[in-house]
Amino acid sequence: MDFSELKAALADVVAIPVTPFAEDGTIDTATHRVLMRRLLDGGVRIVTPNGNTGEFYALTPDERRLVTGLTVEEAAGRATVLVGVGHDVPTAVADAEHAAGAGAAMVMVHQPVHPYIAQEGWVDYHRAIAEAVPELGVVPYIRNPRLAGERLAELADACPNVIGVKYAVPDAARFGAFARDAGLERFVWVAGLAELYAPSYFATGATGFTSGLVNVAPAVSLDMLEALRAGDYAAAMKVWERIRRFEELRAEEQSANNVTVIKEALAALGLCRRDVRAPSRVLPEARRAEVAGQIAEWSL
Repeated sequence: MDFSELKAALADVVAIPVTPFAEDGTIDTATHRVLMRRLLDGGVRIVTPNGNTGEFYALTPDERRLVTGLTVEEAAGRATVLVGVGHDVPTAVADAEHAAGAGAAMVMVHQPVHPYIAQEGWVDYHRAIAEAVPELGVVPYIRNPRLAGERLAELADACPNVIGVKYAVPDAARFGAFARDAGLERFVWVAGLAELYAPSYFATGATGFTSGLVNVAPAVSLDMLEALRAGDYAAAMKVWERIRRFEELRAEEQSANNVTVIKEALAALGLCRRDVRAPSRVLPEARRAEVAGQIAEWSL
């Protein structure tokens, strides 16, 4: 794909697959393939292995590469692969280069994990990664409300493969200003806070959104995208109302249950174990019943 094709691929439901674990705690590769095929059969066209819903920060380097390889193999010819990379610069570069060698089309750069982030240093961090893989599209994952849009423009001036943004600051007005300061038409803007924020972000410039819920109910997420593309916000909000409580459960306690609720829903459907890695925890029994009740209403 060239960069224009990659931009078109980003303007979609960007699925963040879970990473299923076997009883012994290792990655369950057979179940991973089954879950990936379910997403693809459900109409998903772009996937992000090693995203936060995939427990990126709980995976070892070898596990991240295993997940990348499994995803690329299953997605071949069916979906675009946008691999999550991050940590220190050498680690992020090594994972990006592995993604390129494995056949991925893009990398998503996780927000730098560091207590002291200068805006110019943010540019330096992403530039080092983008310059290492000039053939790949690069998508920064922005969670920092203090970052100025001009810094993103500066990064793209140096690295033309920076083609999109996953924006995850929970402020639609801030997003609208940031996008226009950086260049609204220059990048593909992906609402990085999933379905609950997608309508407000689409109203201010987004053309895609990320989703963990899509692991459970691909048709629900795609229904919202179709409504938003058509500018039918009433229809989009009907989907929003259907999934509101489920997403609120994920957001409880500063999103402590973000992955846990998704895996609980998949376990209720008999699709994978509910196991998550620390510092996440499985849901208590009362919450498990509520999750099962929520997905029962979706007639999956």
